[in-house]
Amino acid sequence: MSSTAPPKVFVLTLSCTDRAGIVAAVTAQLAEVGTNIIESSQYWDRSSNHFFMRIAFALERELPAREIERQLAPVCERFEMKSELLDCSRKRRLVVMVSKFDHALLHLIYQIQVGWLDAEIVAIISNHEKNRETAEWSGSPFHYLPITPANKNEQEERILAIVEQTGADLVVLARYMQVLSDKLAGCLFGKIINIHHSFLPSFKGARPYHQAHEHGVKLIGATAHYVTADLDEGPIIEQETERVTHAMSVEDFVATGRDIESRVLVRAVKRHLEARVMLNGRKTVVFA
Repeated sequence: MSSTAPPKVFVLTLSCTDRAGIVAAVTAQLAEVGTNIIESSQYWDRSSNHFFMRIAFALERELPAREIERQLAPVCERFEMKSELLDCSRKRRLVVMVSKFDHALLHLIYQIQVGWLDAEIVAIISNHEKNRETAEWSGSPFHYLPITPANKNEQEERILAIVEQTGADLVVLARYMQVLSDKLAGCLFGKIINIHHSFLPSFKGARPYHQAHEHGVKLIGATAHYVTADLDEGPIIEQETERVTHAMSVEDFVATGRDIESRVLVRAVKRHLEARVMLNGRKTVVFA
């Protein structure tokens, strides 16, 4: 009894100035390649007249990604598209950076272990030794890179070297409590995500839950965003809030916040790895 391999799945994302005929041209060319479209999403930004599209398709025959790109090139050139093709059969590689708090890191590890997040952690970088045991337990290489004003540039060069050597697709700041230099943020723009322990833009900086508690807020939350040189102002990917009350203590706020942070970060990572997030200036287009 013979068995056949399942079809390979690819995701194509594209963006360009909006004009008539884009969808027809792209889907017709994909049909010529011999693909079966299994998912399609599109969005027109009225303010900028920019068009965004994400198409997932299956391919029964063996065809390298570079050949698919070659066959799509005429359409991309015709509409002056910015495009990217993702081979879904390739497991995505993460570098995770963390300081002392480990809740977001542990949730990432758990979601990978249960298979909800199709990725592997190829390095854990920390400016503290606290999470070395977690890295060893999870089977991820651990890099202890303490940061001081004197060695910041040197250590950030090491971070970039680790990202390059591991072939990481994404860098995840899982409560990494160091401000990145403009140079590092620029080098990794579009492939580095941070979880901010606040529902931006409220209560920035240190001790956000204490600030929220002092102000008697009724909602607290967390924000996952791409990192830019502007601190905590990068394009937002995912947010969540939860209702709190006057009867809750600061410790209750912190516990609730950590739970939200963990969920929001892993959802943002998943959406990025599945090519569901597209940059749109200072904003993002996030396809469900």
